[in-house]
This record gives sequence, structure tokens and C-alpha cells, in this order.
Amino acid sequence: MLKWILAILIFAVIVIQFIPVDRSNPAASAALHAPDEVMNILKNSCFDCHSSSTVWPWYSKVAPVSFFIAHHVEEARDELNFSVWQDYPAEKKSKKIDEVWEHVEKGDMPLKSYLVIHKSSRLSQTDKEVLKSWTQSFLEPDSTEYQSAGMETFEK
Repeated sequence: MLKWILAILIFAVIVIQFIPVDRSNPAASAALHAPDEVMNILKNSCFDCHSSSTVWPWYSKVAPVSFFIAHHVEEARDELNFSVWQDYPAEKKSKKIDEVWEHVEKGDMPLKSYLVIHKSSRLSQTDKEVLKSWTQSFLEPDSTEYQSAGMETFEK
């Protein structure tokens, strides 16, 4: 009986490998423009989930892990996608930029499950300070970020 259960389990694991998973990286239609220091932090710690520049590691091709990773990236892009940042209306940018700092400050982002494997994506205190300064600059009418984000068309 145990042999049958094991055989069925092995068969199921093999079969699920043939279930297609979307690991595409759509073209960036209106990517975020930010200072190099900010972009480096975002690329290192955020872009794998929150952009169309996802680096799909080998284990993202092995079910059932592939299902989890693809679903997570899809949800993350739906929540915030830096590759379409310029397409967001000013009000949405304002809300999202507030959320970026809020999640970083709370330690919610990057996700702990992501950091288990991607230790180099952990934000240092300096990284956090750079992101805090950058996100706050969106609220300053004289800043380049404020003006390039079209924030002058939206008052909180």
C-alpha cells in the first residue's frame, strides 16, 4: 500500500511539472525615473516582484514552487509596478509612494520569505534613509520628483 501511495505521489509531482506558469516580463511602458542611488536600491530589493524586470531563478521553474512565485509576482505587480509608474495618475503615485515608505519602515518589505534566499536584497539602514528621503521628496513642490510625477495636478 505504501508503495502505491509513493508511486502516485511521484507521478503527481512529475505531472504538475507540465502545468504552464506565466513567468513573462512584459515590456516596461513607462518606467520609474529616480536618482541612481534610489534606482540601485529598488533594483536590488524591489524590482524582482514590483517590476517587469523579474529575474526568474531556476527554482521558479519547478512546481509547486513555481506556482507560489508566479502568483506572488503577479500580486506584487498588481499592487505596485515600477515599470508602469509613469502611467499612474498623480493621486495613485501619491498613495503608492506613501505605502512604499510605510512598508519599508515597518519592515514588511522586502518580504521575509524573499530575504531567506536573497540575503543581498536586505535593506541596510542607509538604504532605508535614502528611500525615506526619496519618498518624502514627492511631497515637496520644488522637488524634481514632485514635478516629474505630475503631483502639481493633485493636492492631498
